[in-house]
Amino acid sequence: MNSNTRFFRILALSSYLGLLGFSILWHFVLTSEGQYSWLFLFLMWVLPLLLPLPGLLKGKPYTHAWANFILMFYLLHGLTGVYALEQEYGYAAVEVVLASLAFIGCSFFARLRGRELGLGLKKLKENNQ
Repeated sequence: MNSNTRFFRILALSSYLGLLGFSILWHFVLTSEGQYSWLFLFLMWVLPLLLPLPGLLKGKPYTHAWANFILMFYLLHGLTGVYALEQEYGYAAVEVVLASLAFIGCSFFARLRGRELGLGLKKLKENNQ
């Protein structure tokens, strides 16, 4: 694995794990509203981030690529929070930064590592010959 690929892997893992930890901290500790059960909060904010975690830890490019779909949920939630939640503006801004960094890291790692492993899609012209 070359140095660029390693950098984006570290960026992806650190920001993804940071987002997981921050989501737990925000929704279970920092927010004092008790209108939702802990089970609902876990299913809504923690479980989606746990689904791709084994593949991310193993360094699978395909898992890094599809983890971006999950990260978009957190990015949209954070952007909505920055706009709409005056009392939780700072928390939402942190979520936006972590989700954005994880998205960038996962995208570039998947692309670079996929190329290193030869996992790219073949061009249509090459398939017909």
